[in-house]
Amino acid sequence: MKKELRIVFMGTPDFAVESLKILVENNYNVVGVITAPDKPAGRGLQLMESAVKKYAIEKNLKVLQPTNLKAEEFLNELKSLNANLQIVVAFRMLPEAVWNMPALGTFNLHASLLPQYRGAAPINWAIINGEKETGVTTFFLQHQIDTGDIIAQEEVAIGENETAGELHDKLMEIGSQLVLKTVKDIENNTISTHPQNNNQELKEAYKIFKPFCKVDWSKPIANIHNHIRGLSPYPTAWTEFKNKETGEIISCKLFKTSKEIESHQLKIGTIITTKTELKIAATGGFIQILELQLAGKKRMATNELLRGFNFDNYTSA
Repeated sequence: MKKELRIVFMGTPDFAVESLKILVENNYNVVGVITAPDKPAGRGLQLMESAVKKYAIEKNLKVLQPTNLKAEEFLNELKSLNANLQIVVAFRMLPEAVWNMPALGTFNLHASLLPQYRGAAPINWAIINGEKETGVTTFFLQHQIDTGDIIAQEEVAIGENETAGELHDKLMEIGSQLVLKTVKDIENNTISTHPQNNNQELKEAYKIFKPFCKVDWSKPIANIHNHIRGLSPYPTAWTEFKNKETGEIISCKLFKTSKEIESHQLKIGTIITTKTELKIAATGGFIQILELQLAGKKRMATNELLRGFNFDNYTSA
């Protein structure tokens, strides 16, 4: 017998919109959407709505934007929606009073093959660590973050030069399909779950901060290449170039690279440039920079930048 679902959806960024959209397009009863409060952004610090809020308003869905998920006022409002299922995609950690509220539970979509890469940045870390595959997982929430019983998983191959942004978009689409499948299984009472296997070496997906994003040119080229593409387009790998004559240091974001495996005797960090190419000597070869952004400039292809900027007097700092 089919269950009558009343769904509350919780999410904030673009990654979550695709899952909400697929529920709406399949005529599920989304009785409320919980998303982050509007935040000041940009030079004018104007209040910006989350991607999920924009979509929810467009579809005339009820939106709640609590600052405190434990506040009595919010909990009462959430309870009044009378939901029997909650779905979380790229939101924030929920208190038990929230995730334990609906009769059918609260499930989460996570962008990894759990239990691997629990944490805030699973897409980035899978690429940084040179994984050949990752995936998406739906699981029921419990006390410890990303540890609940697994409902369903879908594996996804990672390309050798794929960036975090490209993988994000792929997992967003595949993840939305998995959310739909999970909801259908709950609705049809055909769901089955299994505990996460913690008897293995687990890799974490810690939140990434700016100091980690600086490129270490002394590392092997495969590590550098993975580091750069795993942080592209956000939070973005960066390096510094020093003018050998003036001592001026310029900062540069790196978005796309390729690796050239080659033995050489050059000093690590040496810049080699032609009219169309820019590469940097590293352990075991060269990193060719294909897309970059100098401080104060726009992001552009390297050959475009080299038409107006000369790296002859620079070295990596």
